[in-house]
Order: sequence, then C-alpha cells, then structure tokens
Amino acid sequence: MLVRDELEKLGVNCISVMLGSAETTDALSMAQIEEFKIALLKSGLELIDDKKSILIEKIKHVIVEMIYQSDVRLKMNFSDYLSERLNHDYTYLANIFSEHQSTTIEKYIILNKIELIKDLMAYNELSLTEISWKLHYSSVAHLSTQFKKVTGVTPSHFKNSERRSLVA
Repeated sequence: MLVRDELEKLGVNCISVMLGSAETTDALSMAQIEEFKIALLKSGLELIDDKKSILIEKIKHVIVEMIYQSDVRLKMNFSDYLSERLNHDYTYLANIFSEHQSTTIEKYIILNKIELIKDLMAYNELSLTEISWKLHYSSVAHLSTQFKKVTGVTPSHFKNSERRSLVA
C-alpha cells in the first residue's frame, strides 16, 4: 500500500505492486525516482535499482518462500528449482549471491531454517521430530547437529533456556 501511495503522490499510475517490484504504466523520470527513494527511506524501505541486488533479493525471496512453505516437498533439488524459478544458471546465481552477501546460498538456507526451528520450538506446538519432518531433514540427529553448529547449543538446551526466559 505504501509503495502504491507514494507512486500515486508522484502522479505515477501503478498497475501492480508485489514483494520486491512495482509495475507502472509509464517510466519514471530521474527526479521522480529520487523523490520515490526519499519517500521510501522515510518509511524504512529502500529502492533497489541495481540488477544484481534485485537478483539477490529474488534469490532470498525464493529461499524464504521455500522454507516457510515447507509443507510442500520439492520434486527436484533446490539448485535446479532456483535456476528454474529465476531463469539463470545455478552457478551464476551462487557466485553473485556469495560475492554480494559474503555467504553461500546453502549457508543462507541453513540460517533461515535455524531461525524457523527456533520459532517453532518457542511456540511449542511441534515436537523436534515433527519439526525435522516439516523442514525435510533426513533425521532429528541431522537437524540437531546443524542447529548446534549454528547456535552453539543443542535444540533441547535452547528450548529449556527459552522456557526459563519466559518464566523470568
């Protein structure tokens, strides 16, 4: 809504606004782009106009979508899925991502999975086995090993410390 409103304030007819993109009927002038950037910054948003940055944001969006809609199992490996979704060779995507994010796509996926695991454990609605199954880990042991490697604590230690912090 904010993006649409700011474009309309500039006299730009907005066709559609989706996460990470806006389609307008006419091209924006340089002055309109600058005004739009300033308006977005005041609202805590940022205009991304560099093609590589846009591609990185699309990669992140596909990753987050895959993790948080994890009830659907991919019928192909993630690298093929990402390549297909973004119409680029996976090696190209991986190189650009690593170059600009100082981490690999794989590590970014793992960090996002760990954050979701923490959230799911905090809600206490699913067992670790159910979380492991939901996020397509091969086993609870694999999930636990990855969790400890990233956080420095086991899932059970994390869960117990979460309970203590809620009580305190």
